[in-house]
Amino acid sequence: MATRIDGKAFAAGLREKVSEAVSTLTREYDLVPGLAVVLVGEDPASEVYVRNKGKQTLEVGMNSYEHKLPDTASQSELLAVIEQLNNDSKVHGILVQLPLPDQIDSQAVINAIDPDKDVDGFHLVNVGRLATGAPGLVPCTPLGCMMLLKDQLGDLSGKNAVVVGRSNIVGKPMGSLLLAQSCTVTIAHSRTQDLAGVCREADILVAAVGRPQMIPGDWIKPGAVVIDVGINRIEGKEGKTRLVGDVDFDSASAIAGAITPVPGGVGPMTIACLLRNTVQAACAANDLPFNLD
Repeated sequence: MATRIDGKAFAAGLREKVSEAVSTLTREYDLVPGLAVVLVGEDPASEVYVRNKGKQTLEVGMNSYEHKLPDTASQSELLAVIEQLNNDSKVHGILVQLPLPDQIDSQAVINAIDPDKDVDGFHLVNVGRLATGAPGLVPCTPLGCMMLLKDQLGDLSGKNAVVVGRSNIVGKPMGSLLLAQSCTVTIAHSRTQDLAGVCREADILVAAVGRPQMIPGDWIKPGAVVIDVGINRIEGKEGKTRLVGDVDFDSASAIAGAITPVPGGVGPMTIACLLRNTVQAACAANDLPFNLD
């Protein structure tokens, strides 16, 4: 049976390190890192997520700033808020909650954020930094996946890594992070020929396609480490819904060496890494050393 990778416990440990770092910055440099989250509209899932971010930001001793705009807000109104936050020295990290309403160009908004405050790591400058190995802010979910992998395996050098999914948010940056660790990387997707065969070659399999239980156990190489990024809500017993990943956990855990559950795997790492990135941005803005890895 596979080792169950406890992302919830790892994230709690990372938040503890963030809290200690914030305490040191506050005490020794009179610097309190600040995270601003911008929410447009009233999407219930986004509202819950933003509330959780604000709560955890305050719990580690940082300042939390929330800006809410109606779903009728124009792109220019949103860009004006971002400009204000770019120029606010108390704000070190800026996150615009996605998705945005149809009248707003998401990429234009992301690229309006100061790259050094872009704690989501989605700005084209940060994408370029990651792709070329330059220091910068890395997208939170792939960063969390990488932390769990290194904790599980130590040295990743030479491992055969397969990422299923090619999104800008997870798949592509995950590939860059794995390359930086000297893995041999394949980015697979819906058009990949013999996807099952490709997955069976993976020492490390990262599933990020958003299709419930798409990857069964017989696609897994015996002993592989499986990181399941998917969060899908499906019908459960008695009409209740439940969360599952992109991997069929029961059949996969009979073959894999280690696997993240859903929920409780990658999910908790995302906000913890967001907090970490905000501390990184605060340190960089003030020419202070940073090490939370």
